[in-house]
Amino acid sequence: MSLDELLPREVLDWFTPDQLMRIGTVAAIIIGGFILLRVVVFFLTRTMQRNFTDQSMMLIRKIIMYIGSIIILMSVLAQLGLQLGTILGAAGIAGIAFGFAAQTSVSNIISGMFLISEKSFELGNVITIGDTTGVVLSIDLLSIKIRTFDNRYVRIPNEHLIKTEFTNITRFPIRRMDFNLTVARNTDLVRLEDMLLGIARSEPLCLDEPEPLFLLQDFSERGIKVLFGIWFTRTSLIATKNAMMRALQAGFAEAGISPVVDWTVDTLPLQLPKETSTGGG
Repeated sequence: MSLDELLPREVLDWFTPDQLMRIGTVAAIIIGGFILLRVVVFFLTRTMQRNFTDQSMMLIRKIIMYIGSIIILMSVLAQLGLQLGTILGAAGIAGIAFGFAAQTSVSNIISGMFLISEKSFELGNVITIGDTTGVVLSIDLLSIKIRTFDNRYVRIPNEHLIKTEFTNITRFPIRRMDFNLTVARNTDLVRLEDMLLGIARSEPLCLDEPEPLFLLQDFSERGIKVLFGIWFTRTSLIATKNAMMRALQAGFAEAGISPVVDWTVDTLPLQLPKETSTGGG
């Protein structure tokens, strides 16, 4: 049985020399186009990376990939004999209806441009948005992606960021860790200050500049409120907190000072108040 008898005529027509040449050309356009696109993105990245931030380079790469992909698609359609004028005309009609449905996306893109130009945060920064805190993984045209410290992947639309106050926790290289203590009213405050400042001076992870902070804040029903703050590099948060908690516990026991009624621990950036951003400012 011959091939003509096994396959329909419509299928055999695709295997003519002209059709095979066209298929080969389309494959060459697709493969060669994306290889060329990758090469262009690579050399542009190498050339421009010194003058642009990581998130700007990410956005530039994506824009180049989007534009290049559209050009490749148009070239493939033209090679297949489709009339681009007819396609663009139909796209224009459909675009009117699509535009109304895409208002949110357009708003997110514009908001993304503002966020990138404002440079409120960069890739790798730790930010807090509402009840969500995590590391910035990517800054895209429509949204940013962050990874929380319990390893959750969170997508936040750019429009929401522009309208919402957020905090960049790691913008500055050093931070202050505050210990809000409440001690008994009969505590020797001079001895307490000497003990706390001595712990700060002896702990290697605590910075000498800026100097540690000791502040008598107020009297309360439970005792005397004391603020003790030390400075540390942002990369040593966990190690510093653990070391200070152990040192404070041992220090109170060794000094024989009246036991602490209550304490809390906060971490602050170098400049106060904390850097926040509200939409469009």
